[in-house]
Amino acid sequence: MRFGVFLPISGRAAGPDTLREAAQSAETQGFDAVWSADRVVTPWTITTPYPYAENHEFIVPPDRPFLDSLTCLAFLAGCTERITLGISVLVLPYRHPLYWARVAASIEQLSRGRLIMGVGVGWMAEEFAAQGVPFADRGRMTDEQLEIVTRLWSEEHISYDGRFYQFADVAFYPKPLQQPRIPLWVGGEGTAAQRRTATYGDAWFPYFVEITPAELRAGYEQTLRLARAGGRDPDQIQLACCRPIEVTRASVPQDARHLRGTPEQLVEALSSYRAIGVTHLALQFMAPRWPDRAEQIARFAAEVMPRLKA
Repeated sequence: MRFGVFLPISGRAAGPDTLREAAQSAETQGFDAVWSADRVVTPWTITTPYPYAENHEFIVPPDRPFLDSLTCLAFLAGCTERITLGISVLVLPYRHPLYWARVAASIEQLSRGRLIMGVGVGWMAEEFAAQGVPFADRGRMTDEQLEIVTRLWSEEHISYDGRFYQFADVAFYPKPLQQPRIPLWVGGEGTAAQRRTATYGDAWFPYFVEITPAELRAGYEQTLRLARAGGRDPDQIQLACCRPIEVTRASVPQDARHLRGTPEQLVEALSSYRAIGVTHLALQFMAPRWPDRAEQIARFAAEVMPRLKA
């Protein structure tokens, strides 16, 4: 099982020095990937429930910095040497596929093949409205985009005539260094995301605030069933997952739906994820201040990861 850590691309600490330090430290500490989140604009009033916090409220206030996800990965491509660069997840309907596929292919080239594209449909209705993108169509737009980028990264003459995107006989170079393409890890937690993974994805990549390993495995099994029904080889689809985590000083009561506890408790909890076939865990350390978060990340790297990678 491999481990990734979310980058400090938002909040008061966000900036080039902190970002560089976070990525280089993660590389030195033995993490397999660093992950950036995605935001284009933060409305002052958000009524859409946020699915990735226990209280369902968006965790970054609108007056805090929020750096662009792909720009941060491009910056880190030149600041790191080995660690994988990932986005969790790029909201595809916010951008034209010809544009973001070019940016992604450029980052992948500049990092020498170290990019994973986490992709999703988005959740915040207010952010869609601010950009004039139809919230109700976000799933169908995403499906068309995934069809398009798969062809852009593999074919020489590319045309597409869909409901949302149309173009004729375009070239797209360079092709990705990774073959057959840059990995597409599909975010989302429900049946639609599982079906999208089964059709287009290389991994099911949900972010669950609360879930047991058994429940996670059940969702993955559903994804594999959908892949078989659609004629895909289920062995082509990995199970990856994003989870919030807290490293504590003292032992705390354990709940299989959360990752919270001492290093010893976390080793036991995470062993269950390895047992169900999770290949990658992208961890969001929940300390609100960056220095405290960095301390938790370092403790996890020193006291938890070696025992799970042995």
